[in-house]
Amino acid sequence: MQNIKAYVMLVCASLFWAGNFMVGKYAFLTEIPPLSLVFYRWSLVWIILLPFTIKEIIKYKDTILKNLPLLFFLGLTSVGLFNSFTYLSLIHTQVINASLFNAAIPAIIILLCFLFKIEKTNKFQILGLIISVGGILAIVTKLKLDILLSLSFNKGDLIMIGGVITWGVYSTLLKKKKFTLPLLTLVHIICTFGLISVFPQYLYELSNGQVIRFDTNLVYTLFFLALFPSIGSYYCWAGAVSVIGANRAGISLSLIPLFSSIMAILIYNETFQFFHLIGAILIILGLFLSNKEIKNA
Repeated sequence: MQNIKAYVMLVCASLFWAGNFMVGKYAFLTEIPPLSLVFYRWSLVWIILLPFTIKEIIKYKDTILKNLPLLFFLGLTSVGLFNSFTYLSLIHTQVINASLFNAAIPAIIILLCFLFKIEKTNKFQILGLIISVGGILAIVTKLKLDILLSLSFNKGDLIMIGGVITWGVYSTLLKKKKFTLPLLTLVHIICTFGLISVFPQYLYELSNGQVIRFDTNLVYTLFFLALFPSIGSYYCWAGAVSVIGANRAGISLSLIPLFSSIMAILIYNETFQFFHLIGAILIILGLFLSNKEIKNA
């Protein structure tokens, strides 16, 4: 039953994160500054969670204080960097591209778990990693050799790869976590440290004259982002990883491009092209090879 619950949570997390890409593109189209959006999104999350977690934070204060470095890096890599990379990438690339890269996160997790000696890795995972990287290259180069040779990649694609790497680091660190905190409390603490790392980014954006407009459009956007891709997805993801591990949980991220692509085609009239198909096939094949190793381990 615990495994079934974990997989249901992963499906929900993937659906919520797919919605995050859609709203991220909408924010760009409605001229909401990306870094300001990250800051106000997570500020709202922090306020919403406080009444539900304050007692638990006090109760577990010793555990929190003993693990401040790890908690800080969890906040930095997830809230502070991944979100910023995602929204910045959507200024320059399609929702389909950005979401497809997320399916390659398990490859990064496998590599990092191997490097940090957190989970065993063998030939199936290594092969899966290589094939997934091939899928990333197929999307970045659009299957055109001249793009690869000239290194004239889409700026948004490169930014999103940075996001993929930071989320891989976050998931690996989450697996490395040896202490126990209630899930909402953990999300709130991660949010707190994430806000600390986002604040300088927000100030930088303000200094460049990008000022956010406070209107009903922003309110609706923030509440959706706070409730679903933030609280809901982080709660589901952290809970599932704690049950089935980072590698197996990462397989579910292949659902994000599926959900996102369908919504992007319907809402933004984006086109799913041949290089997307080849990239998706390679990435998902890599994921299944990685999962085969886990099942046989």
